[in-house]
This record gives sequence, C-alpha cells and structure tokens, in this order.
Amino acid sequence: MNTTVKWIDGMMMVGESASGHAIVMDGPEDLGGKNLGIRPMEMLLLGMGGCTTIDVVSTLKKMREEVRDCRVEILAARADEHPKVFTKIHLNFIINGSNLDEKKVEKAISLSADKYCSASIMLGKVADITHDFTINE
Repeated sequence: MNTTVKWIDGMMMVGESASGHAIVMDGPEDLGGKNLGIRPMEMLLLGMGGCTTIDVVSTLKKMREEVRDCRVEILAARADEHPKVFTKIHLNFIINGSNLDEKKVEKAISLSADKYCSASIMLGKVADITHDFTINE
C-alpha cells in the first residue's frame, strides 16, 4: 500500500491514497493551521471506525441479519505528555435492522475487534479499547 502526503501551507496537507482518493488535513489555528481540514489523529480514529464498521456489517450480512444502518460513535482519550498516543478508545455501535439477533451482533463486533479489524488490533497495542452496542428496530 502506497500513500502520499503533500504539505501545502502552514499545517495544511493533502493526503492521497493508493486508490486515488484525496483528503485535506490541517491543524488548529493556534498551531499554525487554518482549521480547513481534519486532524491527522482524527483520521486514525475514523480509519478504525471505518474498518470495524465494514467488518461488522459484512459479518452480520453473512449471518443473514437484516441490517439497515450501522453507525459507530467513538470516544477516545489521549496521553497528556508526548507522544500523545490514544490511551482509551470506546466504540458504541448503533445498529438498525429488522429482528436483529443480539448474540449475532455481539459476535460480529467481537470478531472485528479480535480477528479482522487491523486498525483496531493495531491501536489496541497502546490503548484500552472497549465496545458496546444498541440495536434499534
């Protein structure tokens, strides 16, 4: 996997993925940025959220569950001192569907956390990661 990050100005950068998609990253004004893009550390959490959501939805579909919507809300804490790594990450899955089996939802989340989601497993080496979920009909 090859990606590129190009510095533009101040704290602004444009990242381009191997698949050809681009995203603007920037810092806050107090650090020389213009607040025109997402922060790089936010990208890590979004990447993890995307990775685990893909796993959970695809696993539930393989289990023949009728998933209509899946959202994961992520709350994270970082160390006070440098390096300011994530120390705690909590993922709250909100899953909408018809007649969803609670045990299957729990299993899909566990499989993502423990086996499939590379981002979660990697971040879990430095942060305490917890999960919960809500099912809505």
